[in-house]
Amino acid sequence: MNDVAVVGYAHSVEARTAGTTNGVEMLVPLFGRLYDQLRIGKGDIGFWCSGSSDYLAGRAFSFISAIDAIGAYPPIVESHVEADGAWALYEAWVKLVTGEVDTALVYGFGKSTAGDLRRTLALQLDPYAVAPLWPDATALAALQARLGIEAGLWTEKDMAEVAARAIAANPAHVTADPARAAAQDAADLLAAPYLAEPLREHDCAVVADGASAVVLAAGQRAYELCERPAWIAGIAHRVDSSSLGARDLTTAPSARAAAAAANAQANAHADARGRAASGATADGDGPEIVELHSAYSHQELILRRELVLDNGARVNPSGGVLRGHAMFAAGLARIGEAARHILAGEARRTLGHATNGPLLQQNLVCVLEAR
Repeated sequence: MNDVAVVGYAHSVEARTAGTTNGVEMLVPLFGRLYDQLRIGKGDIGFWCSGSSDYLAGRAFSFISAIDAIGAYPPIVESHVEADGAWALYEAWVKLVTGEVDTALVYGFGKSTAGDLRRTLALQLDPYAVAPLWPDATALAALQARLGIEAGLWTEKDMAEVAARAIAANPAHVTADPARAAAQDAADLLAAPYLAEPLREHDCAVVADGASAVVLAAGQRAYELCERPAWIAGIAHRVDSSSLGARDLTTAPSARAAAAAANAQANAHADARGRAASGATADGDGPEIVELHSAYSHQELILRRELVLDNGARVNPSGGVLRGHAMFAAGLARIGEAARHILAGEARRTLGHATNGPLLQQNLVCVLEAR
């Protein structure tokens, strides 16, 4: 079994792009940045894997067109997942762990502004009982937020504080609203009108277009490409019921289970190397940086509880997806942002989280470390 590391990361997010829904215009510059960063060419990549959605693009097999960003030559081994790019990273990680290849380029992309995203997301719901009603995604999230408030798990002030931290971390809002960008205090945010009670505009991620790309390398190849690789010490994903009435929407059991599995892997690897355990431990030896994929402020509060983030870790120093949510690229970006701090020598252990499906239904956790 090979050890696998993130050795390169590139990301872009814009309020609205003029390009087509196949993502080529967003991906070509990202790939170029990675090639320059790692001093490689496309012929050095052993496997490509992408994450996107035909529903978002509005046409079947839209990911095939995106392959134009890779190029027709040299011939490539390519795969695709109809999910966030974080799940494409998982598939590529399996390829590298088993030794089929020693490098992979993973990318996710989404032109979220091509249609009404909140309406489009209804297509991921139960196709018989729920989707035909076309429930608005933000309205569903508002129901989830209200449940937590009524249960005493959080308050609107707690939610506003999450949004205020996101604004402070990333003042460069992708929308041209200087008044909203200037409202960084939680009290100011609470004075704003409701969008879908109890959610206000700042509680909801800004819909954006974007793409993320990550280069993975195995074993010695990682050190050849990068001075300080971000090694994947543990990675796991779990799924909860797709039936909204069959689960407690104020919790995310799959997030907790994925974190437990990823930390168990990290601990096992650390024990095998005779080092201190990775992941959250009683002595505080947990991640220094945590990037959570939460499209609504209250969902960060749910994830903080499920992942037991009580060891002083910095959460979403990038600002997270509240400042710009590019569907199918945002989860991969959370892993990339978590890796970036290790690549830059700013942290030794980080954690990236991605979610897919309605209201935190599916969750993936990736524990990264320097060695």
